[in-house]
Amino acid sequence: MHYDPRHDVCPLPYDPFKSCTVPRPIGWLSTISKDGRANLAPFSQWQNITFDPPIVMFAANQHVDGRRKDTVVNAEETGFFVWNMATYALREAVNQSARDVAYGVDEFELACVTKAACIDAPGPRVAESPCHFECRYLSTQRFAGRSTVGTVDVVFGEVVRIHISADVVGADGKLDIAKIEPIARMGYYDYAVVRETFQMRIPGVSDAVLAGLEGRPNRP
Repeated sequence: MHYDPRHDVCPLPYDPFKSCTVPRPIGWLSTISKDGRANLAPFSQWQNITFDPPIVMFAANQHVDGRRKDTVVNAEETGFFVWNMATYALREAVNQSARDVAYGVDEFELACVTKAACIDAPGPRVAESPCHFECRYLSTQRFAGRSTVGTVDVVFGEVVRIHISADVVGADGKLDIAKIEPIARMGYYDYAVVRETFQMRIPGVSDAVLAGLEGRPNRP
């Protein structure tokens, strides 16, 4: 089967576009408003873009009534947002923080998670999460949708502080992903959890390329 998403009605009861780009890392983002209200929300369009310097992005669709997400507004107005790794142990907290609640409701309290102070960012991070990025806001690219909720803000930030819990670092110096059990979005109401990994090394590449893959910049 095939169809043109610009003009055709999707022939399936669930849109396959939502479940083809998978698994998607979860951007569990904490921010604070100009008037000091903490906010916590998950976004399933989240990604790192480059590593030297580390740049990340997340995409936030508007509310159905046309309001922009608080996370976007807070990042733009305060200059920071914080990524918290979403894990299987924290899955219910992540889901609770996704609820559409009135402005000013503290999703940290709603999700029953603890606020931990950041060093650079003005807002809190999730203490129970094993990994955090404090991100300095860079810019927003706004794309108009064909529906109100289809309009999206793509927000870019530079990671200026990384927090890693010592108990999730293996003896080899790598993050123990199987121990962390990060969760990912699979589309619709479906999620996945990472409990098994495997290695593949690109054959015949230079040391400089390998350094990039390992996050070791080859600076002049």
